[in-house]
Amino acid sequence: MTSSTGSPSTRRAGGEVRRDPRRRAAARRSDNPKWTVTMNPSAHPATRAARAGTHTPPGAAPPLVPALHQSTVHAYPDLASLHRVLDDEERGQVYYRFGHYNGQVLEEAVADLEGAADAVSAASGMAALTGTVLALVEAGGHVVADRNAYGGTRSLLEVDLPRLGITTTLVDAADPGDVERALTPRTGLLLVEALTNPTMRVPDLPALAALAAAAGATFVVDSTFATPALIRPLDHGADLVWHSIPKYLGGHSAAMGGIVAGDAGLVARIRRSIVHVGATLGPFDAWLALLGLKTLPLRMRAHTRGATAVAEFLATHPAVTRVHHPAHPGHPHAATAARLYPGGTGGMLSFELAGGRRAVDELIRRLGPAIPLSPSLADVATTLVHPATTTHRSLAPEDLAVLGITDGLVRLSVGIEEPADLVAELGAAL
Repeated sequence: MTSSTGSPSTRRAGGEVRRDPRRRAAARRSDNPKWTVTMNPSAHPATRAARAGTHTPPGAAPPLVPALHQSTVHAYPDLASLHRVLDDEERGQVYYRFGHYNGQVLEEAVADLEGAADAVSAASGMAALTGTVLALVEAGGHVVADRNAYGGTRSLLEVDLPRLGITTTLVDAADPGDVERALTPRTGLLLVEALTNPTMRVPDLPALAALAAAAGATFVVDSTFATPALIRPLDHGADLVWHSIPKYLGGHSAAMGGIVAGDAGLVARIRRSIVHVGATLGPFDAWLALLGLKTLPLRMRAHTRGATAVAEFLATHPAVTRVHHPAHPGHPHAATAARLYPGGTGGMLSFELAGGRRAVDELIRRLGPAIPLSPSLADVATTLVHPATTTHRSLAPEDLAVLGITDGLVRLSVGIEEPADLVAELGAAL
C-alpha cells in the first residue's frame, strides 16, 4: 500500500503492515519528542538511572512506574491516523515486532546512560549480537574478535557465520599488536568484551578504537560485565556497545533480552535486521528490565565492593592457586583497569582450585544453597559456575587451554551481600 504522504510500505502475510525502520530512526533523530522526560545532561549516572523511564503522557499525571503495555497490536480510528504513525510523523504503536512502548522506553533509558544517540533492544543478548553482525557485515566479510569472548559468541562466530560466508579471526584483544595484525580491508567488525569472561582480561578500549578507525572497521564492545555505571565504551571510541539484559542491567535474573546502543545510523540498520528476523524483545521483559535499571549504579557499587573483598581473601587462601580479578595486584592488566575503571570493575572474578574438578565439585556441595551453582551471572545474590563445563563447554580442550580455562577454574558472580558474610561462607567451604 502507499501511505498518505506517498511513502511506500508493504503488507506481509497475515495483514501485518511493515514499517521501514530507517524512517523510524530518522524520526528518532529529528524534533519528534521522546516519550521519556528529558534529563539534565550533567546529572550523575545514579540520578539518571533512578529516573529512567519517567514519562508524562498527554493530559495525565506521570506515573512513578511505567505502565506495562502487553498488547501486540493497536487499533486506529482511520487510515490517516495510522499513516501518521507509519510515517513517523507522530509517536504511536502498530505491531509489536516493529517495536513497542515498553521497549522504546527501555531503549531511551539505556541510550541515555551510555551517552548514545539511539539504542535497539532484542529478545536476548545473542539476538542483539546476531542482529548487529547481520546488519553490518556482508557475505564475504570478515570479523576480528577476542578469543576470550563468551562461549555463545564464539559459537556464532565459528559455527554459524561461516555458513553465510563471513570469516572470523580470533585474537588476544588485550594485545593491540595482535589485533592490528588481524585487521584487513575486509574487516567489518572488531568485537571485544570490556571485561572478558571468565578470566577478567581488560582490553585497552581507546587503543583498539584507534586501530578499528584506521582499518575502517566498526568497533563493537560487549559491556555486559561492566555496564555504563562503570564505563561507557562510546566515550573511549567504540561505535556500538551491547549488553545481555538478564545480567547487570536487569539485575534480578528475571528479564530476558539484549540491547545495542550507539550511532543512530548503525542502530537503524541493526533495528531493521532485528525486525526482519523477528527477534523483538517482549514488552514484559522490557518492563522488568527498566525496573532493575533504576538501581544499577547502587548495585554496581555493592557488587564491586564485595568482589574486591572476596578476591583479596581468596588470594591468600592455600586451596586457591590463582585469582583472576583486575584489581588484584597480580593481574596482568591491573594498570589498564585502574585507568579505565576508576570506580572498580564490578562483581565478577574467577579463581583456580589446586584440586581441579574434584575440588570444584566438593566446593559446590559444601556451599549448597548459600552460594548456588547457576549457569548465569549478575544476580543480586552471589552465584558460581564451572566455565569449562557450562559457559564454554562448546570449546575444544585445546581452545580452553589457550584461554586458561582449567578444570579447577570457578567463576564467581559476587552479589550485593555483606562481604564479610561471603568471606566467611567461602572460608568454611574451602
